[in-house]
Amino acid sequence: MQGFRFRRPAAPPEGVLQPGRNVWRVARAHRAAMIVDPAPYFAAARAALRAARRSIHIVGWDLDGEIPFTGPEGATDGLPETLGPFLAALVARRPELKVRILLWDHALFHMFERDLVPNYACLWDAPRSIDICLDDVLPIGACHHQKIVVVDERVAFCGGIDLTRRRWDTPEHLPNDPRRVDPSGDAYPPFHDAQLVVDGEAARDLGELVRQRWNRSACNRISKPTLARIAEAEGPDPWPAHVEPEFRDIAVGIARTQPRFGRERRIAEVETLYFDMIDAARRHVYVENQDLTAPAFGARIARRIQAAPEVRAVFVAPAHYDSWLLRATMAGGRAKFMDALAEAGCGDCVRLLAPESGPPEDAAKVMVHAKLMIVDDTLLRIGSSNICNRSMGLDTECDLVLAAETAEHRAAIRRAHARLLGEHLGCGEAAALAALEAEPDLFAALDVLSDPASVRRLAPVSDEEARQDAELSPFDALADPPEALIDEGPNAARRPFRPLPTLGKIGGGVLAFLALAVLWQTAALAEPDEVIQALDHVARQPWTAAAVIGLFVAGGLVAMPLMLMMVATLTIFGGWPGLALAGLGAVASAVATYVVGRRLGTGLLRRYLGPRLNRIRRNLPESGIFDLAAVRMAPIAPFFVVNLVAGATGVRFGPYLLGSVVGLLPDVLLIALLVHQVRRVLAEPGPHALLLLVAGVLAWAAFSLALSLAVVRRWRAVAPARVE
Repeated sequence: MQGFRFRRPAAPPEGVLQPGRNVWRVARAHRAAMIVDPAPYFAAARAALRAARRSIHIVGWDLDGEIPFTGPEGATDGLPETLGPFLAALVARRPELKVRILLWDHALFHMFERDLVPNYACLWDAPRSIDICLDDVLPIGACHHQKIVVVDERVAFCGGIDLTRRRWDTPEHLPNDPRRVDPSGDAYPPFHDAQLVVDGEAARDLGELVRQRWNRSACNRISKPTLARIAEAEGPDPWPAHVEPEFRDIAVGIARTQPRFGRERRIAEVETLYFDMIDAARRHVYVENQDLTAPAFGARIARRIQAAPEVRAVFVAPAHYDSWLLRATMAGGRAKFMDALAEAGCGDCVRLLAPESGPPEDAAKVMVHAKLMIVDDTLLRIGSSNICNRSMGLDTECDLVLAAETAEHRAAIRRAHARLLGEHLGCGEAAALAALEAEPDLFAALDVLSDPASVRRLAPVSDEEARQDAELSPFDALADPPEALIDEGPNAARRPFRPLPTLGKIGGGVLAFLALAVLWQTAALAEPDEVIQALDHVARQPWTAAAVIGLFVAGGLVAMPLMLMMVATLTIFGGWPGLALAGLGAVASAVATYVVGRRLGTGLLRRYLGPRLNRIRRNLPESGIFDLAAVRMAPIAPFFVVNLVAGATGVRFGPYLLGSVVGLLPDVLLIALLVHQVRRVLAEPGPHALLLLVAGVLAWAAFSLALSLAVVRRWRAVAPARVE
């Protein structure tokens, strides 16, 4: 069959949801409901968060603290309207409430679509019970794409909606809604998406999934709450009171994508579940998705239609893409996807449609961001996964699927389908439900409901221009890489030390020596003998040694470069006294900043260091004198930052102290030799002495770099991969 290369996994077993095959777990939900579009979702999430007593966990691709976090009617609860101040107000009035926000540490190729730094600055002054972490534990080019909110592990939301800008919209998708503006005041097109809300076991399992991600990516860990603690949580039921449960006592499957990274195996439940849901179709497959480029998905659709010609497939997708990268890749990929279906003889059994809003002559294109799939009246799936290669194997994803077990469940799925069609076609849920019940053929139902004069409609999509551009696009592998480009190898999670920070250390030392040379040329230092006599006089004072060690400690606490302090100490004291004081001062500074880090904890450090905290911690051994010495020889961050993180994250003090002594000793010795040469230059100035000094600096730089490279090789050879 042209255009597709079939995969042939084992036939799906009886019962679509199979833990270990296409879902992580199957949990029960006492209540579940589909929430369509961001404004109703924000209203529901706001209501649930107001009822939180113990914990709020937010996982997302992005977050913007300045967005209006309200429903269509605005804020009516007396709390701030925007997301950041709203969260700050919650923790201010409930000190026992803990808010954890886990976001993707995004890549630069999204810099034109997303702020370079997620906009959570408004939370920096919030109480410490708001903890923000940027997650970068992924292969190169991958992203964390899950969108989950868990409240006290009693209620959870999962779907396609991030709490970020240019999302808010109502189900009416008015073409010129004055409320649909971003925090900068710029208007954006209508936006359509969907989310599921669940409670019971399903909410607890989503809470566990969030804990696993947090514990894997952050420096502190979330302990698992006991069932008793969940049951005894004080306060009202966090289920949003205005959301009517559409499903009761229903099975909820949780499917994930997780790329192979380090020692973590690849998880492809999302992809397998798509295949098994398609294979289960008897009448129709209805899909709403932002992207439609995965060849394996198209091949499975084609094979199912060939086996059951009565099956109809409807794809509701964006008419076009605003992003330059997506236009260059995803629209062209979608054109190739549809061409392959036509070549497989399935062109008459599939339709690609896009929602429009407003008069036909001046219609606004509705941006479809949903990740939704309905199979007959038996399966309803909502999550974060797009139908593209990235979501099948590279990015982290989480989808929920509701599996009908009773006639009531099947009727609820049919009503959910009718609600979506009623919104897109402007006919309302009741008319759409009547058409679905009267017409077993989905295409026939759409034809009955479609009215060209309606203010909302589903229009056919043409990707003709994108089809031509797709053949020339150089960005396909970047935007939607195939599986072959995903694997990072068995030890990728352990990001080894790099020698580049050592170059910075060397540069700092060179600058310190140059500063001494400049001072030597000033009028105040015109007489070298007087300079040396003044330094010796200072060194002989009884209070000097204690003052120097105190200055090392104070300098470490205010981030003064360690190299500068050691050069100054050795220059003043010279010989063995300077060597001893520089070593003692450096170790005292390391201990003091370690203690401060232990007192501060990871929450406050992460607030200011962001993802650097996670990167440093993953490269920082918990014990091992040689390994900790390697951190000093081939630094992974500035001296005081490493010390703070070591203290905050619980590195054992004994190995830390001994490793610091061993790691600092070579630098202290080498700098002592160079400073001795500096003093000789001051005492006996001349070209020969200066040449020896320059040669010594270069030799020290070369030795430090070689030592760092040796440490890196040793570390790579003996250090085990550590996955949190």
